[in-house]
Amino acid sequence: MAINVLFAGIPVSDLDAAIEWYERLLGGPPDMTPNEIERAWKLTDESWVYVVTDPARAGKALVTVMVDDLDERLAALAGRGIEPDEIQEISETVRKAVFTDPEGNQVGIGEAG
Repeated sequence: MAINVLFAGIPVSDLDAAIEWYERLLGGPPDMTPNEIERAWKLTDESWVYVVTDPARAGKALVTVMVDDLDERLAALAGRGIEPDEIQEISETVRKAVFTDPEGNQVGIGEAG
């Protein structure tokens, strides 16, 4: 069985604050509003990330996306007022910047080079 699409969910308690933060992190408004409690951003043809109002689970997500040029992405994020909590050297060829949203969810942006 092939997997065709990935939806990665990030639970939050304050949807409006999450939308504002993820718009800055992801570079624009949500691509989809499926209902009153969710917003989704299309990252690639086959991958999406969404925030959903779910106070009981808020702040516990761990999501990592991989990009071609981490330094370029970090510069763009700095221009939008988003700075990483840390940059990890995973190996000689893999780096990951870790960001924490207002709820405590962690989003990593990595590069394997």
